[in-house]
Amino acid sequence: MKLVRYGPVGQEKPGVLDALGRVRDVSDLVADIGGAVLLPDSLGRLRAVDLARLPLVPGMPQQDLRLGPCLAKVGKCICIGLNYADHALESGMPVPPEPVVFNKWTSAIVGPDDVVQIPRGSLKTDWEVELAVVIGQGGRYIDEADAMKHVAGYCVMNDVSERDFQLNRSGTWDKGKGCDTFGPLGPWLVTVDEVPDPQTLKLWLEVDGHRYQNGSTATMVYKVPFLISYLSRFMSLQPGDVISTGTPPGVGMGQKPPVFLRAGQTMRLGVEGLGVQTQQVVQG
Repeated sequence: MKLVRYGPVGQEKPGVLDALGRVRDVSDLVADIGGAVLLPDSLGRLRAVDLARLPLVPGMPQQDLRLGPCLAKVGKCICIGLNYADHALESGMPVPPEPVVFNKWTSAIVGPDDVVQIPRGSLKTDWEVELAVVIGQGGRYIDEADAMKHVAGYCVMNDVSERDFQLNRSGTWDKGKGCDTFGPLGPWLVTVDEVPDPQTLKLWLEVDGHRYQNGSTATMVYKVPFLISYLSRFMSLQPGDVISTGTPPGVGMGQKPPVFLRAGQTMRLGVEGLGVQTQQVVQG
C-alpha cells in the first residue's frame, strides 16, 4: 500500500495510490497519514478497503496534482550520519564505532517536489538521498530481533545539508541539517508488506541530469533493525517518527573539487520501489 498526502501546502488530504497510479481519497476513513493511523491494526483496516469504491482525486500525482510530505505531524526526524563506509571515506571521516545521531527539525519537512531553498549566507548547500524508515508501533528498549515489527513503512528523503553550517559553525551538525525545505519527504509512504528487505534497495541522485549518487542500502554499516533497537535505548520511538538512515557516496562535498548547489538547478532522486523526487533549487 502506498499512502500519500495531496493538495496545496497546509491543506493536504490523505490518500492511497491505486493500481493505475491515481490517488484515491481516504479522508472519510482517516483524518491524515500519521500517528495512530500507522499502527498495525489501523493499516490493516485501510489495506482491506476496496480502493475502487473510494473517490478518485482529479489529476496525476507529481504532474498536475501536488503531493505534500507523505507524513503529517512528524514527531521526530532522527538522522544517521556516516552510515555508509564509502561515504565516510569521501567525507574524510572514520566509520563511527556507534551510529552518529542528529536531528532534522520537523519544520524542514516539505513535499517531494517542492522547491529547496539555499539559506542566506550559504556557500555549501549539498544533497543526500536516503532511505527513511517510518515507525508504526512505538516502543522503548526494543530488541533488535523484534525491531521490524515496529516499522510501518519506508519512503525517500533528501537530507539536504549546508556543510559550512554543519561542520564549521561550532556545536552539533543540526545547524546545517534543519534549515527550512531541507527535508523533502515522499512521494509516498510504502507500507512494510511491499518492501520485503530494506537492505537490498538501490538509491540514486542526479543534479541537472548528472548522476552523482548511485548506491545500495546493502552497504549500510548499521542496518535498519539495529538502528531501531539502538535509538530506542536513548528515546521512545513513537508512531510517525522518521529515521533517515544515511547516504551513499557521491555527495557534493566529496567531489574533487567539491560541488555545491546553485539556484536554478534541479535535483532528481529516488529509492528503488519507493518513488522519485524532483526539486528546483532557489535562493532563500
